[in-house]
Amino acid sequence: MTRTWFITGVSGGLGRALALAALEAGDTVAGTVRKGPDRDAFASLGPKAHGFVADVTDETAVAAAVAGAEALSAGIDILVNNAGYGLTGAVEETSLDEARAQFEANVFGPLAVLRAAMPGMRARRSGHIINITSVSGLAAWSGTGVYCASKFALEGLGEALAQEVAPLGIKVTNVAPGGLRTDYAGRSLTRASEVIADYAQTAHMAPKLLAQYAGQESGDPARAAAAILKIAGAEDAPLHLLLGEDALHYAMRKMGQITTEIGDWAGLSTSIGFPKT
Repeated sequence: MTRTWFITGVSGGLGRALALAALEAGDTVAGTVRKGPDRDAFASLGPKAHGFVADVTDETAVAAAVAGAEALSAGIDILVNNAGYGLTGAVEETSLDEARAQFEANVFGPLAVLRAAMPGMRARRSGHIINITSVSGLAAWSGTGVYCASKFALEGLGEALAQEVAPLGIKVTNVAPGGLRTDYAGRSLTRASEVIADYAQTAHMAPKLLAQYAGQESGDPARAAAAILKIAGAEDAPLHLLLGEDALHYAMRKMGQITTEIGDWAGLSTSIGFPKT
């Protein structure tokens, strides 16, 4: 049985790889891009590829794209919130305008897509929502604080949504990749405008590391897309899916740190209760 996908950000990176994999499987793919030529290029991939010009920060455009995708078939089966971008800079260096723009794209954009697609999925009592978060949404690292915060927010959004829609037959998976060999460290990455010298040995190392490993990341976008295809629509689809050895390493290290710290301070944690009578 063929399925209909709605994937945001299909002009490159993981979104493009996922769209190609779904098309190869014989599915229909509605993909969003930000420019008309990119829409035409995507549509040229075949009769089942349908491009829509929609910046995820434009709620009206998002609603129109979702409506167009719904009209292609019996409705959207798999929704992938993929569009977004990276931001480096110390927390103090990042202006409120830069932080708001990051959240508009990485949090409020996916929320707009969800809100547009949910009525159809609820009516059909089916569907699978896949949010592309990041291992940085589980384990934060210096120099990417606001980006990490946006991905932490998307993780929380997905977890709560999963509980809300489970009785309605709708599944949710938060996919957290590690480093993928895409243009993330290129055109998809921005830098906070302010530079504070005190952060030279901490936060300022982030863009240097990203530039150093650009093009050498261990994660293959095509294999990442194939992994997502394996769980898309599955009855036992996980709520969380880490992609990449690095993602697994950093997430496990973070979980271990949390477990140790909880245990070390458990006595203080429980000390605030009213005395038992």
